[in-house]
Parts: sequence; C-alpha cells; structure tokens
Amino acid sequence: MEKVIVNVGKPPGGYSASIDILPGWVLGTEGAFADFKRELTDSISVFIKWAKKDGDTYPSVFDGEYEFEYKFDIESLLSCYSGIISRAALARITGINERQLGHYICGRSHPRKEQETKIIEAFHRLGKELLSVSV
Repeated sequence: MEKVIVNVGKPPGGYSASIDILPGWVLGTEGAFADFKRELTDSISVFIKWAKKDGDTYPSVFDGEYEFEYKFDIESLLSCYSGIISRAALARITGINERQLGHYICGRSHPRKEQETKIIEAFHRLGKELLSVSV
C-alpha cells in the first residue's frame, strides 16, 4: 500500500492540509482531527472523480490502494493530542515544562529543532510502548 504524505497545519478552530503531489490542492476544516480526516478522504475522492471526468492528470497513487501519512508541525501535533494526553503527561514524556508546551500548543512560541526532536521522539516511544501492551 502506498503512502500519501499529508502536511497538516493548525489554523484557529480546525486543521489545514496540503499534499505535495497535488500542487494547488488545499483543505481547511473546522472541528476535531477526526472531522479533518473524514473531510480529507471525501475531498480527495471528489478531486479524483472530477479529474477523471475532466480528463485531467493526477498522481497514479490514487488509482490503487493508498493510505495517508500525516506530517504535523509541532503546534498541530500537540494540539491534536492535547485533548487525549494532558500537558502534565506530555511534560513527563518529553521532559519539557508544561507551561512551555502550552506556548507551543497555542502558537505563542515555536520550539527549537532540539525541542521538536524531543517531542517527536517522546511520541514515538509512547507509541512503541503502547504497541507492546497486551491483555
């Protein structure tokens, strides 16, 4: 299954997306990330339907099985999961102060590359740990 990279941004009240292999295509939504994912799928389906109907070219990846891979900026990543993982928990797993994480989530400040790496690695460690759990 091929992956389609979706660049995710965080405007106020929702999410935005662009896909590098679809120049000029953008998506903006309001609401939660689940709403965004649904709108993304619907929007791509409509885009491909109309491209086929109009005889326009589009990336062949959309003719087969594909899945979206989300490439977040730090603000959109932290915002997406802030309703699931508390700032205190994020502080524990990242080693970054809660208040500073709050500034990143709200877009008041942007982390240095070193801080971005700490955040991403913490999410990856958490994901690996959760995948190793069984009942």
